[in-house]
Amino acid sequence: MYKKKFDKRYLLIIGIVVVAILLVVLSVALKKDRDLNPVEKIIKDTGNFVINIVTAPINFIRDKWEESQDKNDLYEKYKKLKNKEEQMDKVIAESNNLKEEVATLKETLELNTTLSSMVYKNATVINRNIDYWYDEITIDKGKNDGIMKNMAVVNNAGLLGKVTSVSNHVSTIKLLANENMSDKISVKIKVDDQYVYGLISKYSAKNNSYTVEGISENIDIPKGAEVVTTGMGDIFPSGLLVGSVTKVTTDNFDLSKVAVVKASVDFDAIDYVTVLKRKDS
Repeated sequence: MYKKKFDKRYLLIIGIVVVAILLVVLSVALKKDRDLNPVEKIIKDTGNFVINIVTAPINFIRDKWEESQDKNDLYEKYKKLKNKEEQMDKVIAESNNLKEEVATLKETLELNTTLSSMVYKNATVINRNIDYWYDEITIDKGKNDGIMKNMAVVNNAGLLGKVTSVSNHVSTIKLLANENMSDKISVKIKVDDQYVYGLISKYSAKNNSYTVEGISENIDIPKGAEVVTTGMGDIFPSGLLVGSVTKVTTDNFDLSKVAVVKASVDFDAIDYVTVLKRKDS
C-alpha cells in the first residue's frame, strides 16, 4: 500500500512537470503580433507563473552563490592588501632606521674633517652594561687599531669620555656621565671675545648636565654660552664641545661662580664614536 501511495505521488509530480513544459511550449508558440483569445491568455499567464515558481529557487540559489563568491573575492583582496600594508610598514620602519644611521655617519664624517690636527679612529659601540649605563661603553677597536689608554673619545655631538682599558680588539670608554668621575676636566666658557675657565666637578643624569666650578672671573655669563675643553693636560685636546650654560650661581663662600652646563651629547643614545690622538703624541 505504501508503494502505491509513493507511485501516485511520483506520477503527480511528473504530471505537473509535463503540464508546465506544455504550458511553456504553448506560451512560446503563441505569436506576439496577434491578439490572444481568453484561453490563450490564460495558458500564457499560467505558463509564465509556473516558470517563475520553478526558476525562483534556482535564481535565489544562484544569486546567493554569486554573492558568496564576491565576498570570498573581496576577502582575498583584503588579505592581500593587508599583507602589502604590513610589508610597507616594515619597509618604512627599516628605511627610517637606515636614514638615522646614515645621518649619524654623515655627521661623524663631518666631525672628522674638523679634526685635521688629530689622528682619529672611528669605532662602533658593541657592549653597554645596563647596570653601569652611564659609566662606560665598549667599542670594537683596540691595540691592533692603534687605540691607547687615556685617548679622548667624542661623537658627532661632542665629548664623551676617555679610553680606560685596551685589549687587542676592543676598548673600554669611561664616560663623562660617570657620576663617580675622579678626574676634574678643565673647560672654558666663551663670553663675547674672551673665555672664563673652570672645572667639571660632577654630572647629573636627571638633567643630563654638568656642574662647572671654580669660575673666578667676575664676568656675567649668559645662558647658552658654549663650553669647550681647554686642552690643558694630556688627555682632552682644546676645543672639544662639552655643552652650553643653562644656569649660573655662586659657591657657598661667594668666592667663585658655579655654572650648570647642559651636555651636548645624549648619553642614552651612543652608537658610533671617534677616538682621538694628538699628532704630536
